Amino acid sequence: MICTSADLQDGGDGVRFVVARPAGEVAAFVVRFDGRVYAYLNRCAHVPIELDWVPGRFFDESRRYLICATHGAMYLPDTGRCVAGPCRNGRLEVLPVVERDGGVFLVG
Repeated sequence: MICTSADLQDGGDGVRFVVARPAGEVAAFVVRFDGRVYAYLNRCAHVPIELDWVPGRFFDESRRYLICATHGAMYLPDTGRCVAGPCRNGRLEVLPVVERDGGVFLVG
């Protein structure tokens, strides 16, 4: 389990976690947007650095976009597509998650 469902408020702070990859562990995060949970690798599509400058703060002030705190790239929370900034039309890497029984789980 990544976190409990109650840990994620719509447009609120995300929960950081790690995923195992052949080259080692990689930072990731999960957020809630419009009532659904979405997870991505915590890596900007412009330059592979983590998005959040304060741990768990992935949304911009409007709570409508995920934002890279370093370069200002803005991503749609439901698709990970970059809509503004230096990586326009780039994408965050999606991680499949499911919400069930009061928890959020990585699939696969």
